Amino acid sequence: MESYLNENFGEVKPKNSSEEALERWRKLCCIVKNRKRRFRFTANLSKRFEARAIQRSNQEKFRIAILVSQAALQFIQGITYTVPEDVKAAGFQICADELGSLVEGHNVKKLKVHGGVESLAEKLSTSITNGISTSKYSLNKRKEIYGINKFTESQVRGFWVFVWEAFQDTTLMILAVCAFVSLIVGITMEGWPKGGHDGLGIVASILLVVFVTATSDYKQSLQFKDLDREKKKIIIQVTRNGYRQKISIYDLLPGDIVHLTVGDQVPADGLFVSGFSMLINESSLSGESEPVNVNAENPFLLSGTKVQDGSCKMLVTTVGMKTQWGKLIATLSEGGDDETPLQVKLNGVATIIGKIGLFFSVVTFAVLVQGLFSRKLQEGSHWNWSGNDTLEILEYFAMAVTIVVVAVPEGLPLAVTLSLAFAMKKMMSDKALVRHLASCETMGSATNICSDKTGTLTTNHMTVVKACICGKIKEVSSSTGSSSFCSGIPDSAIKLLLQSIFNNTGGDVVKNEDDKFEILGTPTETSLLEFGLLLGGDFQAQRQASKIVKVEPFNSVKKRMGVVLELPGGGFRVHCKGASEIILAACDKVIDSNGEVVPLDEASINHLKDTIELFANETLRTLCFAYKEMGSDFSAENPIPFEGYTCIGIVGIKDPVRAGVKESVAICRSAGITVRMVTGDNINTAKAIARECGILTDKGVAIEGPEFRLKSEEELQELIPQIQVMARSSPLDKHALVKHLRTAFEEVVAVTGDGTNDAPALHEADIGLAMGIAGTEVAKDSADVIILDDNFSTSVTVVKWGRSVYINIQKFVQFQLTVNIVALIVNFSSACLTGKAPLTAVQLLWVNMIMDTLGALALATEPPNDDLMKRPPVGRKGNFINNVMWRNILGQSFYQFTIIWYLQSAGKAIFHLDGFDSDLILNTLIFNSFVFCQVFNEVSSRDMEKINVFKGILNNYVFVAVLACTVLFQIIIIEFLGAFANTCPLTFQQWFVSVSLGFLGMPIAAAIKTIPVGSK
Repeated sequence: MESYLNENFGEVKPKNSSEEALERWRKLCCIVKNRKRRFRFTANLSKRFEARAIQRSNQEKFRIAILVSQAALQFIQGITYTVPEDVKAAGFQICADELGSLVEGHNVKKLKVHGGVESLAEKLSTSITNGISTSKYSLNKRKEIYGINKFTESQVRGFWVFVWEAFQDTTLMILAVCAFVSLIVGITMEGWPKGGHDGLGIVASILLVVFVTATSDYKQSLQFKDLDREKKKIIIQVTRNGYRQKISIYDLLPGDIVHLTVGDQVPADGLFVSGFSMLINESSLSGESEPVNVNAENPFLLSGTKVQDGSCKMLVTTVGMKTQWGKLIATLSEGGDDETPLQVKLNGVATIIGKIGLFFSVVTFAVLVQGLFSRKLQEGSHWNWSGNDTLEILEYFAMAVTIVVVAVPEGLPLAVTLSLAFAMKKMMSDKALVRHLASCETMGSATNICSDKTGTLTTNHMTVVKACICGKIKEVSSSTGSSSFCSGIPDSAIKLLLQSIFNNTGGDVVKNEDDKFEILGTPTETSLLEFGLLLGGDFQAQRQASKIVKVEPFNSVKKRMGVVLELPGGGFRVHCKGASEIILAACDKVIDSNGEVVPLDEASINHLKDTIELFANETLRTLCFAYKEMGSDFSAENPIPFEGYTCIGIVGIKDPVRAGVKESVAICRSAGITVRMVTGDNINTAKAIARECGILTDKGVAIEGPEFRLKSEEELQELIPQIQVMARSSPLDKHALVKHLRTAFEEVVAVTGDGTNDAPALHEADIGLAMGIAGTEVAKDSADVIILDDNFSTSVTVVKWGRSVYINIQKFVQFQLTVNIVALIVNFSSACLTGKAPLTAVQLLWVNMIMDTLGALALATEPPNDDLMKRPPVGRKGNFINNVMWRNILGQSFYQFTIIWYLQSAGKAIFHLDGFDSDLILNTLIFNSFVFCQVFNEVSSRDMEKINVFKGILNNYVFVAVLACTVLFQIIIIEFLGAFANTCPLTFQQWFVSVSLGFLGMPIAAAIKTIPVGSK
């Protein structure tokens, strides 16, 4: 079966599947009882095609708009704009439609007519320096005129919609028709109420199945809605009332001044106010992969696009559904998630078993009808047909249809969705937000985790603890103060260091609403700004003393950041900071102990290199500061040069290892998962941290990115299995490592990342894990799971949940296939050999609900336990339906079939049944024994290999509740609903025997588990 599934349903990957593959498996599912329900949680391909058409249209529209706007600049004279009265009354001078057409159409002409960005800000009653007023009246007026930054969401479907969809099941509709005919014929023949019992029994069973199914599906849909809402939460930085603050993307309004930096998503349509080196990726909106330069000449910023490089302030002009992104996202969101490989495989299993079931049901119906004809021929009444004969044929037909109901395991692929929805909800409370369904199940197969260091293995609470300035190594502490640190260091060196810290930064020091200073920025920038303030520096004074001409923001490829200052006395100065070895290699001078600039000789180089190594061995991150005098011939159009620098000094930043990381790494090792650290830091820092975390062992290899790049394919084949640490790595090194592990070694790889440049590796990996706190919006957009607390231990929790999902679905499949096989064989063999079937349509519908919806609820929602991390990973080649499952299915099926067949052939003699109702009692006994076999098999299925299946059973309230409800309802069916379910009350002895026969399946299951079969 596994080879058939892989061949026909194996093309769908956990991520990045082709649309041809997604379409192909749908066509192979020829036997589907309820298409609406079966394909509810799969991708809506038509909506995706529609979204792509919008993107192509946008691409052409933007291109034409730019050309038209440029051509129309000469015809500006004579164009006027009239402000609507309601807008004017609210205190604004421009309406939402005018703003929308201006930005969306890249309309330079209109922008000139309105007097440029500053004039537009005035018309929006805002300030490009202080932002909008936050008074309640002002905000409400703004919302009233311009709208809010929310997109139209698909309506939550009501419970009755799910009831209607559950009834769309073809077999249930056929049974409903049978029930209707049975009611008409039965009442005509036997009168009311006796003649309606059979029909009403089927109707009641159908309604029970429909309502239980609809309730389960409705609860799932609410869970997915909640998770979808969590995915869209984005926090942005704005200036309001003169204060820099963080707000939700949903609270953004036209007139807001937004601060954007590398990796951010542009939260609304707007205009560039000021900034440096802005490169915008508009591929999400237009499909165009080439980044666009945004500056004063081309100031248009579109919602939904991503900042690829640079930073800027943006004036918000249009929000919500008035933006092009708002119109596109409404269609994109309806495209849905790709179906997962397990969903597709189990659709394949359902199709195979459905075909077998259909064949058996047709043969069963034919055999039963042939038996009726034979009996009538023997009696000589083959020309006389009564209402009773019609009812009998109708009952045979209903039974055949019900065999299809039981045989087609429609619940298999839906159990995957149920288990994933349950896991995703629980993972949210464990600080992991799942963005793509498939990643849940894939994570359970992970064999490798390539983890970042900073913020993932460490706390990301950084502090400068050491510095080497003018050749002197100094301890840094808030308790010692600036005078202690600065003693013996020339003032000129301190001034240069402060100028570098406060100007060459992506952070900011601002006053908050309590009039206290607050530092904004990444943890690294924050620690450096704190160091600058500790030295007695004044951030605002430094920024006002010189003009910033050009900024090259930090990125993980260059591993440096540079800024060009125009000095008050004339001329330019470049400040650069970054990875110590890289910056030091660009220096040819250094500031000595007297504050003099001297050539960098061999002794000085060795001293600085020894300092870097000393800091690194103490698990400190090292950064080097340098500057260069440029004279007066620098142009902002030119790149910042990277040679001839003067070294100012080196700082060591402490970033402690997170609590629990060492234990988590040990858990991964015991679970057969290799953990590798991939970092941009110095190799000595990386090795020291890796040893502290338990990642780097005596036999492991630590390598630097530049060295890794030079290795041949043959060398990599030998080297990669031993690599435990990669330092000074670029994003391309990380991408190459992940690709080799996935392709050459067929490993299932999870990768953590937080920066924009990590996006390729996150996309390439089987599971991309983005950091929720330190991660950029670009990284999160490329990821499958967002680690909300940036903690490596949470990644291990995700693995545990992934394994739990995978094994829970295996347990449910094992349970359901056992019921399928037994129900099919019992009814088919009985029909063929005795001309009667022991299980009626109503009884089979009840069995179907036990194994389908209720079985999925009980087994697919089992929470994870620590034992899951003591077994090896499934990996890429593991069979889903493995030998262990087949052993349990066949062993349990054989036992159940044996006892039911024994009861059928010898039951009357054993229980001394010889009255007129002996057949009814025997069939009730068989039905009761069969149901209790399933109840106890459900318990046995809690663990496919271990004999003790009761461990932790009381912690799973859902399982206990489902089991209790099943037993309770079974008692009610037997004792009180006999007229509708073709049963009769049983004696205490008969109850004891039927329950005991079911219970006996547990020791049988335990004995079967001792048979060695291998795990494949």
